[in-house]
Amino acid sequence: MDSVIRQRIRGLRLARGWSLDVLAARCFLSPSTLSRIETGHRRIALDQLVPIARALGTTLDQLVESVEDEDVVIRPQPEHTRGLTIWLLSRERALHGATVAKMRITPDRPAGPEHVSVHPGHEWFTVLSGTARLQLGERTILIEAGAAAEFSTMVPHSIGAHDGPVEILTIFDHDGERAHLHADHNE
Repeated sequence: MDSVIRQRIRGLRLARGWSLDVLAARCFLSPSTLSRIETGHRRIALDQLVPIARALGTTLDQLVESVEDEDVVIRPQPEHTRGLTIWLLSRERALHGATVAKMRITPDRPAGPEHVSVHPGHEWFTVLSGTARLQLGERTILIEAGAAAEFSTMVPHSIGAHDGPVEILTIFDHDGERAHLHADHNE
């Protein structure tokens, strides 16, 4: 684990284009101490990790998170409700509370004012094929293949299919995942 933390520190520093001197100044360590930390010639102390993480724009949790040997390939199982098939493409408890899903929506999906939702957060989706019908408040917006939409989910909204099936790739925050994925499966 020590080696992974050292690699993360060095990788994040280099990704920002910073020298040892720049990072050292930002986290109030000497460049030689930082160099010895990165190369494994010095033990990493918790009181050093916190300012290093802060200077690198990350959290201590992300810097020290364990490396799991889980399979990185996700084999999504489709979940079906009337007019909607969902494939979850991110693991449960996804990083930063975001859930990624592919959805296939057909005209059979219930629509109308009683099928809109409102919840805190934002939602984003891109249309892979077909045309999506986004009901956003009083507006109806058609989004064609290759286009994307991002909107506040505090506005009453629903996504449907226009003139045939539509496939979208969507990202929900925690509130959107709970509102859309769990609510849809209760219908």
